[in-house]
Formats: sequence, structure tokens, C-alpha cells
Amino acid sequence: MSQGYENFNNTETSFRKSTLIQERIGLVSTHMYKQFLDYQHATMNTTEIFSEMVDNLKVISDSLKQSFASRGITTENIYVEHDKDKTVVIIHILWHVISLTSRCNFEPQALYREGASPMFSGRIMAINGDYNELLEGKKSRNEIMEVLLDKEVASLYVPADKSQNSIFKIRHLANREFFLNSTDASREFVLKIIETVCGGGLYHEEGSRKSFNI
Repeated sequence: MSQGYENFNNTETSFRKSTLIQERIGLVSTHMYKQFLDYQHATMNTTEIFSEMVDNLKVISDSLKQSFASRGITTENIYVEHDKDKTVVIIHILWHVISLTSRCNFEPQALYREGASPMFSGRIMAINGDYNELLEGKKSRNEIMEVLLDKEVASLYVPADKSQNSIFKIRHLANREFFLNSTDASREFVLKIIETVCGGGLYHEEGSRKSFNI
């Protein structure tokens, strides 16, 4: 008889454990599902904005060609190239080469914001240099991100909600956030990147001196 009670107690204990597991796993799966949906929407918005950036860079390239041609400067080294999926675009402006990429969105990620809630978003990175040359031979995520972060000029963080502003962060102003609405984000981001890179210059190398802004 006592053995019957023990079996009953064991069954009840197992049921409670199973219920507890289901409840806690349910909370985890709900949380991850919300992140997954945000990731999907942010990815779609990021893809759309990146495609617009490619178009804007082509317009900018044409404008630069006209401007330099009118000054008697050859424009052979002013052009835009991109991959067929539009995840990498490279603009050549005389001696400057700037790359933009969305190949840094490996999983759902949020932008840390001091004093505000994290914002789940897609990311578009602008880097100094030719993406294909810099990433040649790099296969792992860690290798890729190490190069991108080292050469980063700025990043645009694109939210899942289109009505919410994208956040623009410049590397040398890491603690400052600039807000861009979905209509202006693609144009303003590429213009600011070109102004930042081409508005400065390069020193002759002497120890740690490499570049300056004017």
C-alpha cells in the first residue's frame, strides 16, 4: 500500500516538474519569437534602405564626375560597384574608396543605448577601403567583424518599425546618436559618410598620425 502512495507522489512530482518546465520554456520561446519577428522586419527594412543607398551612390557618383570634369580632372577613378544581391556597394572617389555593407546581420541583435531601452535593429556599416580586398580570405564571423569594426567609419541601425527613426552613429563620436527618418535615412547616411571621409585628408605617415579632418 505504501508503495502505491510513493508511486502517486512520484507521478505528482513529475507532473509538477513537467508543468514548471513548460511554463518557463514557454516564456523563453515567446521572448525569442518576438526577437525573431523584429529581426525579420528589421532585415526587410534594412534591405530596402540599402537598395536605396546603392541608387543614391550612383547619383552621387554622377554628380562628382560632372563637378570634377568641369575642373578639368579625369573622372576614370569615380565609379560605383556592387554585388548582385546588393549587400555590398563600393564607391571610388579618386584616391578614396568607401564600402557599405549589410553583411553584418548574423542574428537578432539590439543596439545598446545608454539611458534608453535597447533597439532591435538591422545594421548597415560604412567602412574605409575596398570591402572585397579587406575581407579576402576571411571566412568566420569573428574574422569578418574584426575587420569591419577596425575599418568602420559609421553605422546605421535600422529598426523593425518603419515609423521609428533609424539611428546613425559615427565611430569617432561613439556616444552620440543621430536620428534619421525612413524617408531620408538612405540619402543622408551616404552623404554624411562621403563628407566625413572625403572632407578630411591624409598625413604623411609619422608614427600614429594618419588622417585629419578639415
